[in-house]
Amino acid sequence: MSQVLDGTVVRDQILEKLKLRVARLGRPPGLAVVLVGNDPASEQYVRNKILACQKLGIHSEKIMPALDSTTEDMLEVVEQINRNPKIDGVLVQMPLPKQIDAHRVLAALDPKKDADGFHPINVGHLVAGRPAPRACTPSGIIELLKYYRVKMEGRKAVVLGRSDIVGKPMALMLLQENATVTICHSRTIHLEDECRTADILVTAMGRPAIITAEFISPGATVIDVGTTMISDREDAIRLGKGEEFQKKGFAFVGDVHPLDARHGAGAFTPVPGGVGPLTIAMLMSNTVMLAEERQGVREAVRVSA
Repeated sequence: MSQVLDGTVVRDQILEKLKLRVARLGRPPGLAVVLVGNDPASEQYVRNKILACQKLGIHSEKIMPALDSTTEDMLEVVEQINRNPKIDGVLVQMPLPKQIDAHRVLAALDPKKDADGFHPINVGHLVAGRPAPRACTPSGIIELLKYYRVKMEGRKAVVLGRSDIVGKPMALMLLQENATVTICHSRTIHLEDECRTADILVTAMGRPAIITAEFISPGATVIDVGTTMISDREDAIRLGKGEEFQKKGFAFVGDVHPLDARHGAGAFTPVPGGVGPLTIAMLMSNTVMLAEERQGVREAVRVSA
């Protein structure tokens, strides 16, 4: 039977260590979360982030610009947050409405308050291997692999997906751990063959159960970033999610077929309960790091140029 890589265990360890770091600070770290619109998934993510702040003693502010806000409106919101001395980290919840230029908004953030690690300066630091806030989901995956002592150095890693949020930073972080990395995507030729070469397969496509046994090398470690809600009972049963559906009236499925992951991989992350818990944990970690930097607790560490 494959080993289940439980992200909640790793998350709890990270948060316990953060409590000690928060206690050393002269004032609580501050995180501002900007949410535009009423997307249910985004609202749930924001609620979870604010709850995590409360548990750690982090000051949080939820800022909700109007749904019809323009790019200029958002730039003004960002500038106000940049000037707020109580705020150490900023998160702009994606996706933004189509009329807003997300690239301009992210670039307007003070890179020393970039809790998501998406500012171009901090992405550049990642490429250069310099300390900086890093994208939360990929950095959480690295922590997960280290916790379970999954060897990365010298191993073949395949990252399926090329987004700025997961795929690209994930490939860079694995490369820094001395893995040999291949990035694949929807237009990769012979995708199954490429995936089967992986000792570590990270999939972030957002397409439910697209990765089946044919994609997985026996014994590989499979990290499933995708999360899709299944509302059809028959689909849930077919994917081995009948019990979850019975309890909730819906079920969550990742990119990897749940039954194939259990029988084909050497180790795998479940959905839910695998990668998801680590994303918020690393957001908290970035926020505390930025607060330490601003308060001079870690003077030797520079988070941006």
